[in-house]
Amino acid sequence: MNRVVKTAAGIAGGLALAHAAPALTSIQPLEPLRTKLFPGYGGQGDANHIALSFDDGPDPISTPRFLRLLEKRDVKATFFLLGFMLERDPALGKEIVAAGHEIAVHGYLHRPMVVRTPRATRDDLTRARDLVTESTGVAPRWYRPPYGIATTAALTTARSLDMTPVLWTSWGADWRAGATGTSVYQTVTRNLRGGGTILLHDSDCTSAPASWTATLAALPRLLDHCEEQGWTVGPVGEHGL
Repeated sequence: MNRVVKTAAGIAGGLALAHAAPALTSIQPLEPLRTKLFPGYGGQGDANHIALSFDDGPDPISTPRFLRLLEKRDVKATFFLLGFMLERDPALGKEIVAAGHEIAVHGYLHRPMVVRTPRATRDDLTRARDLVTESTGVAPRWYRPPYGIATTAALTTARSLDMTPVLWTSWGADWRAGATGTSVYQTVTRNLRGGGTILLHDSDCTSAPASWTATLAALPRLLDHCEEQGWTVGPVGEHGL
């Protein structure tokens, strides 16, 4: 009997490990290794291009401000939308697309995939994909899991929905209380190289209140920096992944 219990426990443990194994690649200290081993998934693209991406929107208070700034700079980006945020303001999703930006899926709810069952994962991604498609008229091509933590179920579901999972190479830690335009700029550029993907947030729905103001303040300096380096800034879809 003990042998049966041990065997069952071993199988269950193996299944759990297989489910959660992709999450290990999202641990921050392993980010350089992840990018090296899985460059496309890690967001490493053409050496002369920087992919600019925003998570957690759309937000009617903050997202339009980002759209106006990007329009002034003639820069396009990829917006990884949360389903429940888009559901509150579907017209804003259309506005993002009308401005020439790329839309992508960040999930319906912003919850870690490792605590979800495969069925709950499929339901969440399918609901988000369908909502984005119906609201904007565009089928999303990319998927980024909340917190950058994927599971086997999340990756396989995304692929079955014709979405390619993609993370980032540089982030701004712009979700933190106390973040400033300078801190966001310095954090992003600390390890930004040609071919990198920048992760920022155009909403504070999962971040410190009004943290997006630091992101907005940092954005012109980031775009200036990329221009000085001779890098073209654009959406993930133009990143050569």
